[in-house]
Amino acid sequence: MDRRGLIRGAAAAAATGVLLPAARAQAAARADTDHPSAHWTPATSVNYTVSDRPAEYPVQYVVIHVTQETFADTIGIFQNPAKQVSAHYVVRSSDGCVAQCVRESNVAWHAGNWDYNTRSVGIEHEGWVDKPQYFTHAMYERSAALTARVCDRYGIPKDREHIIGHNEVPGADHTDPGLFWDWVRYIRLVNFA
Repeated sequence: MDRRGLIRGAAAAAATGVLLPAARAQAAARADTDHPSAHWTPATSVNYTVSDRPAEYPVQYVVIHVTQETFADTIGIFQNPAKQVSAHYVVRSSDGCVAQCVRESNVAWHAGNWDYNTRSVGIEHEGWVDKPQYFTHAMYERSAALTARVCDRYGIPKDREHIIGHNEVPGADHTDPGLFWDWVRYIRLVNFA
């Protein structure tokens, strides 16, 4: 193989490692994730609280977020100890790929409200609140399937009182998922997943 081919292959391997540690994620996906199709892409352990949910705290909500970042940058933020933020999952816009960053038994720091952090699973969605083109069919479908399984696992009703936006968390100063998030479509998909 020529030098250019080696460099191209190394760059592709490095990029895969940044987005999802390919070989390790595939091998670890079933053992280290709570959702069967998620790829384990862990947040740094200083960006969440180790817990024993639901024994320690009941899980009663799913909080829907929009990252205001790219998929890769969001994972990088969760892996940066200085950021002090995480979510359980991140869903990629282009293909609906799901990365799990925090085990559901632990408390992710996503809602900006400790009480809601302890009682919810946080799902981030790649994109920006003012750019509806990021809310793809693949993203809605895969996220809804994830939310449905979380609801089934913890007995959470699949309705808007229990599947809420970050903007609906008491004391939140965020606007996500924003005006372009299609709640009717999303809840319908969750209920048919």
